Order: sequence, then structure tokens, then C-alpha cells
Amino acid sequence: MYLSASPIAPVGAHSLLVFLLQVGVLLGAALLLGRLARHLGMPSVVGELSAGVILGPSLLTHVAPAFSAWLLPQQAAQMHLLDAVGQIGVLLLVGITGMHIDLNLARSKGRAAALVSAGGLVVPFAGGVAIAFALPATLLTEGGDRTVFALFTGVALCVSAIPVIAKTLLDMGLLHRDIGQLTVTASVVDDIAGWMLLSVVSAMATTGVRGGDIALTVVALVALVAAAWFVARPLVRRLLRWASRSSDRDTSVALCTVLIVLGAAASHALGMEAILGAFLVGILIGSSGEMDRERLAPLRVFSIGVLAPLFFATAGLRMDLTALARPAVLGAALVVLLVAIVGKFVGAYIGARAGRLSHWEGLALGAGLNARGVIEVIIAMVGLRLGVLTTEMYTIVILVAIVTSLMAAPTLRFAVRRMPVTEEERERERVLLGSVSGSRPVESNS
Repeated sequence: MYLSASPIAPVGAHSLLVFLLQVGVLLGAALLLGRLARHLGMPSVVGELSAGVILGPSLLTHVAPAFSAWLLPQQAAQMHLLDAVGQIGVLLLVGITGMHIDLNLARSKGRAAALVSAGGLVVPFAGGVAIAFALPATLLTEGGDRTVFALFTGVALCVSAIPVIAKTLLDMGLLHRDIGQLTVTASVVDDIAGWMLLSVVSAMATTGVRGGDIALTVVALVALVAAAWFVARPLVRRLLRWASRSSDRDTSVALCTVLIVLGAAASHALGMEAILGAFLVGILIGSSGEMDRERLAPLRVFSIGVLAPLFFATAGLRMDLTALARPAVLGAALVVLLVAIVGKFVGAYIGARAGRLSHWEGLALGAGLNARGVIEVIIAMVGLRLGVLTTEMYTIVILVAIVTSLMAAPTLRFAVRRMPVTEEERERERVLLGSVSGSRPVESNS
């Protein structure tokens, strides 16, 4: 006898009401504070995170506990609704970032970019691992593995944020300069390596630190990259060519969304972070030669203008700045911040000097690559979701992202003032001026 399955009950009326209010209030506050941050010359992600901080345990919980408990109830099912929307937003944001990766630029800069990238990765990674082993046990999750925690901290401190870096260079009129091009190139390599490291460490967080499992993860990572390049790349090119023939631009938007989400699902199915798959698919779309920026503008606007601010506001909800009132947490925050800043400066400077760049070029690269912004926020959220980071450590990592993003522009300006402008750079500025003017960069909201 055939028995039909009982239908799954929809979201309850009260849960739906709370969810809609959460989205409306968080997004409204994020947009308002994001615009205020840009008006003050700061990355908008600072304002968007602040929206969550204000509405979360750092402030609203203490000022209006009853209202806070009603609007943001500590119920897993309710928060999962909000997280699901934010997760789609971050996948699309990372995919769009991948679309704007210029692989030809990375190839053209060659040895100097490779050395700067290597130094900017290895030194802060080593510093992060070392300091994590010295941090008090109270900053670790109960029963957490110190080695995984240390490796995760190293990954969080070694990344750079292409969105913040590119926006800073564009705002300062440095994107055409040799130092600007080199900074973007080095950050591209850092980002790709950072996502791959994150996938390996995340897999270790779920399977444990066992040689066989780690080797399997690395093999899966190599296989994923190879499959993306040799199998998915021609397929993506053909699909984009098909979509471009349609008179309806919605086809291209929907197709790219599907590809990014399926790429995220593929990497997640292999035991790696979904973000890596989204990033790789973004690179495939951007390097296909078939990407129509005008057709994809609606995807960019909605993802960066709506979904991303909601994700960052949700990330801010999980910060608890009151934890910094405890001397141990504040001390740890200052030490981690110092290691993050100095490690990236020293690593990039050593790489620059090894690549026969000048003293001021080395300092400028260290300043530019220090901006961690949106990338570190995403990594911190991953660490919290995997149970690697406590709320206190999560707050510390977010603080590093904010402070390093804020200090990038003034320190970069100080170094670049001492570097003469070449005739080749002036010519490049004349060529790029037309293409940059009138077009809003994808990074402006990150």
C-alpha cells in the first residue's frame, strides 16, 4: 500500500515575524552605518559590523534585555534562518570577488609578486601559530584541539583582503602605479593560498589532526582545483556563451548564481569549506572571456548592497566587546593585533627586498597587504561555526580585521609619498582613467 509522506509544516507565524523583523532591522542599521563609515573615510564593512555589535550582546542586550531577547532569541532554529540568508550572501560575495581576479596580472608580475606573497603569508602565519600556543586556555573552546586552534589563528592572520586593498588603492589614485599593481597581485596570491589553507585546517577541525586525513584533504584539494581548471572551465565558458546569446540579462545572473552555489556545494561535499568552491567558480567565470559585466551588474548590486551587509551585521551580532573588559582578553587582543600587523609588514618587506624592490616599496606593500577586512570576517565566522573559536577569540579576530583595514590607507599614503612617479605610470594612468571613471568598483562595499 502506498502511503504519502506527511507534508513538512512551514515556518511558524511568530518565527516568520521575528525573522522578517531581524532582516529589516539588521539590514537597515547596516546600510545606515555603512554609509556613515564611508562618509568618514572608513571601509563600509566597519559600519556594517557595528550594526550587529550595537544590536547584539555588546550593547542592546545590556540596554534593553527584554526587547533583545524577543528580537534576537537565543534559539538555534531562529538564528539558522538568519544564518542561511547570510551564507548565500557570503558565497555570492566571494564568487564575485573571484570574478575580478586578474590571473594575467599575477603572471606578469612574476618573481617579485611571488616573493612578496610568500613573505606576506609565511611570516604572519608562523607568528599566528606561535602566539596561539601561548594564549591562555580560557580562549580555547572546551575540549578544543590546541594545534587546530593555532593553525586556524595562523590562517586568520596571514590573509589579505582584495576588496579593501583594491578600494583603498582606487580611492587614493594608486591603482595605476607599479606599487598598486604589485600590491593587488600579491593579495590575489595571498587570497587563493588563504582559502586553500582554510579548507585544510577546517577539515582538520572536523576530522582531527591525523596524517591520513590531512593527506586525503590535500589530495581532494588538488583534485578539486584540477577538475575546476580542466573540466569545469570549458563547461563554464560554454554556458556563459549560451547565456550571453539570450536577450534577457536575467539568464546570465541566474546562471552565475547557480554555478557559484554548485561550486560551493562541490567543495563542501569533499570536506572543504564551501567558500573555496565559490571562489574557484568566480575565478573560472572571470577568466572565461565570456563574462559580461553589464549583464552581471544586478547580481553584483544585490549581493554587495543587500546580502553582504546583512551577513556582516549578523557577524557583528556574535561579537561581545564587553569581554575586552577582562584584562586577560584585552591583553590577548593587543598581542594578537601586534603580531598580525608586524608579521604582515615584516613578511611583505622581506619579500620585497628579496625581489630587489626599494625600502619604501617594501613598506608600501606591507601597509597595503595588512588590510584583512571582509576576508578575515568570513574566516572568523567559519571558525565560530566549526567550534574552533570562542566568542572572545572571535571578537579578537574581528577587531584585527577592523583595525588593519582602517590603518591601511594612512600607512600606505605615508610610504607612497616617498616614491617618485615614473613616465610609464603616468601613461598607464591615462589609459586606465577612462575605464575607471564612471564605473563603481565591486569592492566598494567590502
